[in-house]
Amino acid sequence: MSDVIIVGGGASGLIASVMAARAGACVTVLEQNDKPGKKLSATGNGKCNLTNLSQKPEDYRGSDPDFSSFARNAFTVSDTLDFFSGIGVYPINKNNYIYPRSGQASSVTELLCMEASRLGVKIKTNEKVTDLAWENGKWTVFTKTWHYTGDSVILAGGSRASAIAGSDGSCYQLAASLGHRIIKPLPALTAFKCSGSYFSGWAGVRTQAKVTLLIDGNLRESAEGEVQLTEYGISGIPVFQISRYGIRSLSDKKKVSLIIDFLPEIQDQALESFWENRKEKSPCRSDKELLIGLFPEKLNKVICNYSKKQRVGLPHLLKNFPLEVCGYLPYEQAQICSGGVDTSEINPCTMESRLCPGLYFAGELIDVDGTCGGYNLQWAWSSGVCAGLHSAGVTDSSYKQGENI
Repeated sequence: MSDVIIVGGGASGLIASVMAARAGACVTVLEQNDKPGKKLSATGNGKCNLTNLSQKPEDYRGSDPDFSSFARNAFTVSDTLDFFSGIGVYPINKNNYIYPRSGQASSVTELLCMEASRLGVKIKTNEKVTDLAWENGKWTVFTKTWHYTGDSVILAGGSRASAIAGSDGSCYQLAASLGHRIIKPLPALTAFKCSGSYFSGWAGVRTQAKVTLLIDGNLRESAEGEVQLTEYGISGIPVFQISRYGIRSLSDKKKVSLIIDFLPEIQDQALESFWENRKEKSPCRSDKELLIGLFPEKLNKVICNYSKKQRVGLPHLLKNFPLEVCGYLPYEQAQICSGGVDTSEINPCTMESRLCPGLYFAGELIDVDGTCGGYNLQWAWSSGVCAGLHSAGVTDSSYKQGENI
């Protein structure tokens, strides 16, 4: 029986512990918080978007966007649903977004911990790992008060994203101390701060829009949906989806800007006729009055004032409102991080380090980040399963559940 030590009791660490234990390993999870799964219990505004039935390659990002596909093909969305159904989660489908029927992320954490306990996994809380050492074919994991010895170690400590205590990214330092290259972790799935003096005028407005990201004036990404206009700039799911590219570009000292299309349902070539038709129906109305019924009043005022001050035609501005990005919200207000352990130094099929035999990685610690919609949790499940099974000695990468080993 092999001894597996898992650093981090979050989503990827907990599922890794279950799979390693099902494969016959003696498993110990070291969690630095007072209880495991704190970030998991808060995910999705406490509702836990477990995964998404729609899986596209572009939903997963990183220096090597193809890296995650190996683990995700080995442990698929279907496998994820089977696994969670098997431990007591009742999944429900909301337009391809999968949630637990309970509506509580905490129930997912509780059931994972119950399954781990049933299998004999030891979960040690308030144990912050300070160092790792490899000697005579064994790993020693040091904490502030003790040390643990095992045949394999899985680093699953997550990133700095989240306001949850303990989300300190300390596993980056552990990986780096063993020779691994760390691609600079930066906040992702977060909001942009923008330059301008008019944001207090539109703060609190929510409206449908298309957001296009420009890097040094070149189109990089775009996303559409409900945006939230704030006192510092712009937020909302479309902004989150493109934020990782803008934030990494800002870090590289590049110029980052946005074009907001407040009428994405109207094609560019149809804009002029749309506006003329609106004027013909209400010939006595001013341009400002013609906006009534299109957007919230606060947004109308900002658009009109900007048009007058910058001498930009109002119809053009409705589909081409410019914003200069000057910053972003910090780690504490980000859902995830981009960056992490360089994937070129990890076997994509097993999650084992190419530098240190018996060392495995899982979850957000790796340079893989997903878009909003359950993709980051799917990566946690898939990478955690692969790391858990292979750390326990399972060599068949197509093996899914570990029940019969």
